[in-house]
Amino acid sequence: MSRWSLARQFFLAQFLFVLVLSASLSVILYADAARGVNDAAAERMVAVSTAIALEPGVLAAVEGPDPSATLQPYAVEVMDRLGVDFVTIMATDRTRFTHRNPEQIGKPYIGSVSEALAGRTHTETYAGTLGPSIRSIVPVVDGEGTVRAMVASGITVDRAAIARNAQLPLVALIALGALALGSLASFLLSRRLRHATLGMGPAELSRTFVFYDAVLHSVREGLLLTDAAGRLVLYNDQAARLLGLDGTQEPVPASRLAVPPSLRELLVSGRRAHDEVHLTATRVLVVDQEPAVPPGSARRGAHEQAALGTVTTLRDHTDLEALTDQVQTMRTLTDALRSQTHEHANRLHTIVSLVELGRSADALEFATRDLQQSQRLTDEVVEAVDEPFIAALLVGKAAQANERGIQLVTDIAPDTRAGALNPVDLVTIIGNLLDNAFDEAVSSEEPRVVLTVRRTGGAAAGLEIVVEDSGNGLPDSEKARVFAFGYSTKAAGTTAGAGRGIGLALVRQAVERFGGSIEVTDTDDGGARFSVRLPLPGTGTTASTAGSTAGSTANAAAGSATHASSSTSAVPQGADGGGRA
Repeated sequence: MSRWSLARQFFLAQFLFVLVLSASLSVILYADAARGVNDAAAERMVAVSTAIALEPGVLAAVEGPDPSATLQPYAVEVMDRLGVDFVTIMATDRTRFTHRNPEQIGKPYIGSVSEALAGRTHTETYAGTLGPSIRSIVPVVDGEGTVRAMVASGITVDRAAIARNAQLPLVALIALGALALGSLASFLLSRRLRHATLGMGPAELSRTFVFYDAVLHSVREGLLLTDAAGRLVLYNDQAARLLGLDGTQEPVPASRLAVPPSLRELLVSGRRAHDEVHLTATRVLVVDQEPAVPPGSARRGAHEQAALGTVTTLRDHTDLEALTDQVQTMRTLTDALRSQTHEHANRLHTIVSLVELGRSADALEFATRDLQQSQRLTDEVVEAVDEPFIAALLVGKAAQANERGIQLVTDIAPDTRAGALNPVDLVTIIGNLLDNAFDEAVSSEEPRVVLTVRRTGGAAAGLEIVVEDSGNGLPDSEKARVFAFGYSTKAAGTTAGAGRGIGLALVRQAVERFGGSIEVTDTDDGGARFSVRLPLPGTGTTASTAGSTAGSTANAAAGSATHASSSTSAVPQGADGGGRA
């Protein structure tokens, strides 16, 4: 029985309960019917005895010389006409004047007479000469209220039982009906329970719950369970951390969650999702969502109708995106070094040729001028920026601009210090803004990008980063949309394809993490200007271990890429078309 499903155990328990209830109901109905029959018989006997006691002829016969001669025929007629088993009229000393059996006339009455002698009506069940009977005794009084005789009439218990047993078919019908209806209700409830519990028993349900709860809180991904009404009914600790939930586990409508509109729409709609990227104020989340379907529903082709809700997983890719930016910066430096190899070889051949021609002075002057020009931007950046990783980024971007034929102008104030700002987020902001500006400026006749980094409002008030390009600018209708995730002007103002519409959204997210602001305006020559203002909480460095490690690597790369920044303008070499985000 322990292996039975919970539904089967429930049905058996319910059936036994209904069976016991029906049996109890039958006993109660039978007892009630017996009591009703006895009460009705007692009331009838009271009526018969009272009617006889009030008959004037009875009192006259009792006071006559031979009461039995007058009263016996009268009593027999009453018994036959009314179906009463006995009518006994007696003297106050119990002497019978009448009886069903004439041989009992003159003998004492068997039964209680004290109540009647006191002038009161009395009913009882008593065993007399005819066996147990239901009887009533009524006094016969004269005009002065004196008890002159008594009248007892009764019906045997056996005759009363016949009337009582006549109620048995009705009692049985009621009991069987209750049993049938109770069994049907139990069967329907057990079917519903079997469907709800998937046919599992208590042990299986307990084990499944324990395992699922352990899995729910042990996985490192965020896990959300939403019911068919769009309410968040269950989530694990990671999901609470990623979405800022309070962890009370009370059902909450997904429409009221303090999450970005795109993620809220996904949870409310219940649609399928695979590796969708959604940005919160501080995180990059990769979301998957599938309907929660009972086993077997998919095989029946009714999974949409049978879905109990949705299961949503959240993966935090914030750190991964930061590492991706770092890798991209290293790749930029690598590409710059690789592309400059040929240029350095040409310059070295030129110097060797000048030496072979005996023009050593010209060779020295050429080498010196090339070295000074290559080192100038690197020295400016490294002296102005206290974070080597950011310095390496700017050196690499200068080389990238040179390759794409873009004039990159940097204006970094001498007192600029990143202070306590996270260098990883600064790389995200500066790198994506420059990439965006390069893509826009390359389509113009004279590609030009200007980067300005300076302090604002005092020695430690804030850091301002301004990137201007010579592109076609942005319409006012797109300035508010350009930071939305997935939006890109490269796709003609629609949701961009794969790999598009991410850069500026990450910039906005990084700026929000700093508590700063970003603004898009137009330049005087029709291009776009992105202005970022970041508050500086302090002057101490709070770079993460990853940022510091990567910064050291980037510093070494910056020293190797000094020639990558040798020029602020060059001829375009296969540049791509412009676009935002």
